[in-house]
Amino acid sequence: MNKKTKALKSTDTVVAEAPVKEIIKQEPVAKKPTWPIKDRMYVLKEGLSPLTYTIKSSNIYYFDEEKGYERELKYTTNQKTSFVDEFNGDSKLAHITFEDGMLNVPKSKQTLQKLLSLYHPQRNLVYAEQDQVAEAVNELDNIELEIDALNLARELDVDHAEAILRTEVGSAVSKMTTKELKRDLMLLAKSNPALFISLAQDENVELRSFGIRAVEAGIIKLSPDQRTFSWAVNGRKLMEVPFDEHPYSALASWFKTDEGMQVYKSIEKKFS
Repeated sequence: MNKKTKALKSTDTVVAEAPVKEIIKQEPVAKKPTWPIKDRMYVLKEGLSPLTYTIKSSNIYYFDEEKGYERELKYTTNQKTSFVDEFNGDSKLAHITFEDGMLNVPKSKQTLQKLLSLYHPQRNLVYAEQDQVAEAVNELDNIELEIDALNLARELDVDHAEAILRTEVGSAVSKMTTKELKRDLMLLAKSNPALFISLAQDENVELRSFGIRAVEAGIIKLSPDQRTFSWAVNGRKLMEVPFDEHPYSALASWFKTDEGMQVYKSIEKKFS
């Protein structure tokens, strides 16, 4: 025995070092989205707003994918759920009635809210939950679009303004004063800003207006079926309108071709 090795006595205590455990970091478990507790409003679709409108509150079913079968639904005033298979005791059926096309459900009525928002078979068909945040965003977008359209209308010159209005109101534009043109242009920008911006940015809008003027002046004519443009004086065909295309949009595009450019210059001389 090695003299340097000390013999253990029965009273000695041996302390063993604990093995070091490897620490594995686990990814946090994503929390399921919670159901917000809040007041909710439901509105009938298609702009319907009858004095009263009642939707079904019983004999309706929801297919539960987790359970794999259809579950009967019923709205009651004395149960904590709308699923019939979870009812406890007798149930007192209640009606679901919209007034003037709307139904306000306070946050205290969670059973009704969940029935309407999650399970009812008529949701998004007969009625929809009103998303006030989304509506506010849409309303803001519409206001900003209207402002952009009005600013654009104010900057347009008279000739461009006349070209835009002629595509919308026709020959009446010829009798308008400058003030009337600007007024009606601003009204168009306010009532339909998306259409106005589209017309104002359309590089062919002035060519369309030119074509309309030529027809109004009796220089060229459009056939009754709106498929053919021809010279008014001799009936010689100028162009055929492609299927499913607006006649004056097609004419504007044709004016850019070599043949159409010659016709454009000939019509322009007749205007002067």
